[in-house]
Amino acid sequence: MRKVCYVAAVAILLTGLPILHGHGQDKKPEPKKVSELMRRKLENSQKVLEGVALNDFKMIDRHAEELIQISKAAEWRVVKTPQYEIYSTEFRRIAESLVQSAKDKNLDGTALTYVELTLTCVKCHKYVREVRWASLD
Repeated sequence: MRKVCYVAAVAILLTGLPILHGHGQDKKPEPKKVSELMRRKLENSQKVLEGVALNDFKMIDRHAEELIQISKAAEWRVVKTPQYEIYSTEFRRIAESLVQSAKDKNLDGTALTYVELTLTCVKCHKYVREVRWASLD
């Protein structure tokens, strides 16, 4: 009788595991949506650079604002780690500085802030690649 109860308990646990798997975890963003979001980020970053090159502060402001909105999308969060959150927060802070420099019509400020934004992107992309490689091991 004890053996039957034990087998029944194990069977119940095993059938419940698929239901519990992933419970409380965030879903991974769909690769297609992430790819589209990153494409939009790249396009807007290029438009910011174009605005800097043309001394077009409205263009800088508009595309920096778009970068801020993109960074708030759910698909933006490709990994759920504290370091990734730091990079995302830093990206938004720098993009907001870019908006302010554009409003102030500060070309040197926008140029330097654009470089800082680009470096943050490079660091974050490097980090995400490392995290993904580590998760494969």
